[in-house]
Amino acid sequence: MGYKLVTYDAGKGPRAGIIAGDRLIDAADASGNAAYATMLGILGDWAAADKRLAELAADPGTKSAPIDWKQLLAPVPLPGAIYCAGANYGDHVREMNAAQGRGPEPDPHTLGLKAWHFIKSSHAVVAPGAAVKIPPATKKMDWEVELVAVIGKIAKNVSEADALKYVAGYTVANDVSARDLGWRPPIPTTSPFYSDWLAHKSFDGSCPLGPWIVPASDVANPQTLGIRLWVNGALKQDSNTSEMIFTLAEQIAQISLRITLYPGDLILTGTPAGVGAGRNEFLKAGDSLELWCETVGTLKHTMA
Repeated sequence: MGYKLVTYDAGKGPRAGIIAGDRLIDAADASGNAAYATMLGILGDWAAADKRLAELAADPGTKSAPIDWKQLLAPVPLPGAIYCAGANYGDHVREMNAAQGRGPEPDPHTLGLKAWHFIKSSHAVVAPGAAVKIPPATKKMDWEVELVAVIGKIAKNVSEADALKYVAGYTVANDVSARDLGWRPPIPTTSPFYSDWLAHKSFDGSCPLGPWIVPASDVANPQTLGIRLWVNGALKQDSNTSEMIFTLAEQIAQISLRITLYPGDLILTGTPAGVGAGRNEFLKAGDSLELWCETVGTLKHTMA
């Protein structure tokens, strides 16, 4: 039997747990390892923890409790770092170019380009079911469903061939974006100081995450997964991770050349076509969102 990693709060503060079927198992209590009380403790010992937690999940005698979905927090409540791939789905690039009246672009690989990322604040992470507050300064709040890789082993200068060995598991995120706050008028667009990634991408609540982590061993190929997003029940994004321009392995290898990746770090791998900016359609208070990635699961949250 497989299992899913969660962080939950049953009234005693955040605790790491596993979901096995309809059971919730406290990871530290069941394993006897106090370090497994937190998700970072588990991820920091991932090779051993994965095997031990799988054993506990498969044992019907393991002490457990019924699942209260309202107790679930973000699986990694305070990650060390959040790296977000920019313009990394071919269908999304084509969509945004069309919206801005630009023609098609060549594959970045043919230009010798590498995957590029921006960083979100770790404090941007919020739990499944959260109500994300729309900053009052924005009128163009957008959605972006993303497959998230959770690092489970220190990675520095790793090769593409070995990169996926450093992934503990996968979850789902919404890279919530304030499209109209990404620049600093009246600074001209030609200025190197024109962009404002903090206001655009890293405000409070801009990274709904969850509802759990699926171990990497349960995901045969992260590049062949269906990925979708609905707003108020209407399908907006419907694509496949095969549309990624730079694969997850390429992303991990590139980041690790510049920055050491640590257990608990998150990599948001990019979003497909169907975002609000491509439709001139944006989120408002009261909207409900559902984000799904094949094999991984479904994340739900609202806007406030």
